[in-house]
Amino acid sequence: MQGAFVLTAASFAAKLLSAVYRVPYQNFAGDEGFYVYQQVYPIYGIAMTLALSGLPQFISKYTAEQKEPRAQRQALQELFPLIGGFGLILWALCFFSAQPLAVWMGDEQLRPLIRIVSFTFLLMPFLAITRGEFQGKLLMVPTAVSQVVEQLLRVGVIISAAWSFKQFGWDVYHTGTVAMSGALIGGIAAVFVLRYYRQKILGTKLAYQPPKLGAETRALGKRLVLEGGLMTVYSGLLILFQLIDSFTVKKALVDFGLNEHGAKLAKGVYDRGQPLVQLGLVVALALSSSFLPLLTRYLVTRDRDKFIKTSQIFLRLTCTIGAAASVGLALLLPYVNYALFKDYKGNETLVLFVFAIFLMALIQAYQSIAQSQNKYRPSLQAAGIGLLLKIVTTFPLTKQLGTIGASLSTLLGLVAALVVLHYAGDHKTRAYYKQRHFTGKLFICLMGMIFVLLCYYGSISILFGMVQKRSGALAAAVLGVLLGGSVFLSLAIRVRLLTIREWLMLPFGSKLLRIGKRR
Repeated sequence: MQGAFVLTAASFAAKLLSAVYRVPYQNFAGDEGFYVYQQVYPIYGIAMTLALSGLPQFISKYTAEQKEPRAQRQALQELFPLIGGFGLILWALCFFSAQPLAVWMGDEQLRPLIRIVSFTFLLMPFLAITRGEFQGKLLMVPTAVSQVVEQLLRVGVIISAAWSFKQFGWDVYHTGTVAMSGALIGGIAAVFVLRYYRQKILGTKLAYQPPKLGAETRALGKRLVLEGGLMTVYSGLLILFQLIDSFTVKKALVDFGLNEHGAKLAKGVYDRGQPLVQLGLVVALALSSSFLPLLTRYLVTRDRDKFIKTSQIFLRLTCTIGAAASVGLALLLPYVNYALFKDYKGNETLVLFVFAIFLMALIQAYQSIAQSQNKYRPSLQAAGIGLLLKIVTTFPLTKQLGTIGASLSTLLGLVAALVVLHYAGDHKTRAYYKQRHFTGKLFICLMGMIFVLLCYYGSISILFGMVQKRSGALAAAVLGVLLGGSVFLSLAIRVRLLTIREWLMLPFGSKLLRIGKRR
């Protein structure tokens, strides 16, 4: 539990940094500069997912299966050449194929950005192996510290690059290349942090042996691809959706009727949705991390009733938080958009896109439940169907509807993945929304919030007209969040949307209950 808390805190800080830096970057570099950065970001996102969650989770599990320290060292020595070779292949594919990749993305000038970010795949084996080794020994602090240091340095370089664009008149591609170098600098720093902890705690160096060709090595490679790959896919599902957008949206916008420059600007506006969704998912991530050890404990003790009950509570809480966050943000989106990005561009597109918070939160919850049971096939099927639908629908929908179509394709892919996960689960678990009229009560709470926020929005429009200052938009957004959140919580307590036990599982749940009862 302590280890889970440490990793959750580090993940929270890293996610917050990863979401927040995009706002000043867009403010300095503009929509075109933001487009350039976001086109290549998914490649870094895949490398980060491999190095931080997908592979370390598999490595920690594999080493924990070995009982003796010598056997654990042997396991790491067997894994290192496999993961090292995988990282080398990914680096070579990105570095030497940078030109065709940039062409497929519809912009040849992205080539230097792809090449600089490709080097993160060379760091990935060292980061993944060391983090996995520490986590296998239940030592979470090295992973947490390396993660935060990596993000701090990376974000510092990115914001410095954006500031230099404004100060020295750099072009958007040079700015993007320098910003992407932050991933390499942060990764190198993380390697040194982990090396320091290795020498301090373990007193050993990372050793490896040449790969052996045999049945055991092939079996290990198969496990690595299946289990490590699955963990990577469902940890980075939204990043894979972004990668599909990088190859399709800009070109589809040109077919939609925009010129090259207009398509880049429109894609940059569409990409504003990413930090909003990431911020909304931070709470869901924390909730998933806190429930996973509890679910695993009930599974180990074979207490099926408690496992199902806890899973139902987990899904109800996730559904409540995700729905309230998506609906509230959609209603306040114009003010949030202006406060963060200085204009009202893309409001309709972003209103649709923020509903990815609700869908992704539930997908992560279902995946956590499946992961606690060591069930990987449903997650693979859900991710495969969701990604396939996203690939098939993005270009035609964007060509017909512009960036609104791109948002719709993302929602369609996530809905498909969620439906597969829902019906793959235990029938008792997926009945969470039928208990105590949960769905009807949630609908009442959401409608009450919608009504109040529409009245609030209308009052501001009548009294002050269109808000034209960022400070005014920020104030309107913050007041709207407080008003909408208060109404939703008051109604949730009044209609008994959650049980007392469920309220107490939420952060500050006891205080919210006391405030609600006084009112």
